[in-house]
Amino acid sequence: MDAPGISFIALAIAFGLLIFALCLSGVRRFNLRRALGTVDASICVAGNSWQMGVCRYQDNDLEWFRLISLSVRPKYTFKRSSLELLGRRKPTEAEAVKVQPDVVIVELRYEGQDLHFAMKFDAYTGLSSWLEAGPVIGVGTWR
Repeated sequence: MDAPGISFIALAIAFGLLIFALCLSGVRRFNLRRALGTVDASICVAGNSWQMGVCRYQDNDLEWFRLISLSVRPKYTFKRSSLELLGRRKPTEAEAVKVQPDVVIVELRYEGQDLHFAMKFDAYTGLSSWLEAGPVIGVGTWR
């Protein structure tokens, strides 16, 4: 086989693998969003840059998955009992170009570390309700 034929086959295989990875990413996102208790939410941890992703509510955990990833495991897992809702605000001018339009910035504290979620207002109300409905740290007490 000549050199142009080998390079064409190598390019075809690379293109096929790229298409396969994109399809897997799409299937992963579809499966994440199909489950109950999931919302689109960007995250900013410890002043780093914003990352787009999907939040999923579990019984006692809030899981956050990267939007563009093939991993089935969450990048961050937050214990419900350790999350503290500090409030919400509109995005600043600098944040507005980095997050989706028409979102609120939700300020949270997790084990002494500040983190921010950018999500739609209805997703914020769901998050605040989920946090308020959870058990308080202690034996047999609820909020």
